[in-house]
Amino acid sequence: MTGYGVANLENDQYIINAEVKTLNSKFLDLSLKYPRQFADKEIEIRNLIADRLERGKVNLTLDFSTKSYDQLPVEINETLFKKYLDTYRTLASEVGESIPDLFKLVLQSPNVSVTTTEKAQQPEEWEAVREVLLRAVDNCLEYRREEGAALLEKFKENLQLLSQALNNIKEVEPTRKEKIKEKIRNHFSEWMEEHDFDQNRFEQELIYYFEKLDITEEMVRLETHLNYFQKVLVSGESQGKKLGFIAQEIGREINTIGSKANDVTIQQFVIQMKDELEKIKEQSFNIL
Repeated sequence: MTGYGVANLENDQYIINAEVKTLNSKFLDLSLKYPRQFADKEIEIRNLIADRLERGKVNLTLDFSTKSYDQLPVEINETLFKKYLDTYRTLASEVGESIPDLFKLVLQSPNVSVTTTEKAQQPEEWEAVREVLLRAVDNCLEYRREEGAALLEKFKENLQLLSQALNNIKEVEPTRKEKIKEKIRNHFSEWMEEHDFDQNRFEQELIYYFEKLDITEEMVRLETHLNYFQKVLVSGESQGKKLGFIAQEIGREINTIGSKANDVTIQQFVIQMKDELEKIKEQSFNIL
């Protein structure tokens, strides 16, 4: 959801600039900065962004300035100005002092000049601002699409590496089982000859032991999750949260395989898969 878009408009009446920045976030988090005369349009601005950007930490900066002024941006309290002027002159006369820069001193006195609030926006001004804002958001969306196309290829590479590691595990799995069987035979053959032992009970225990170490179901589920991730990835819909959930299930199967495998070679493949999965998880937050 990383994105950036700008747009501007300049004519004989005003200058408008809009900038939109987005970062990863599970929800829509808006931060707006705009001139006060458009304060009554905040809800409309928020809805406009929410309809298009859906999720992410969004920072909008909107600047608006006019090229002509019907009135000054400050108001002068003339009555107070004259009162200060008379007072300063009287005090100076009483103490026999002159007052250099009297006009400047009076003008800077408290409450003489007050900055006026920005005038209410006109309908044609808001329409122009809205147009610029929409273009900035659309440019941000285009930036997101380009980032998404690159991210899609990266995801495909990650999935390919995960699938390859799973295939490698499938290849060594039969050898792992034989190693376990041979190890058990060597450890218990002599012991069983010297001790009275229930052969049937021993076979039952072996079956239970092999079931605890068997990773066939985990490999099948992992392959299913990988295929489903690939299907959702290219579905063309807003599936970022779903991909995150699938990645969690993939991680669960990988961890189970690692804990049950009891094999150095398989553990190496598990580590490779965990590394690729972490890359997927980090980038999944960047998908709507």
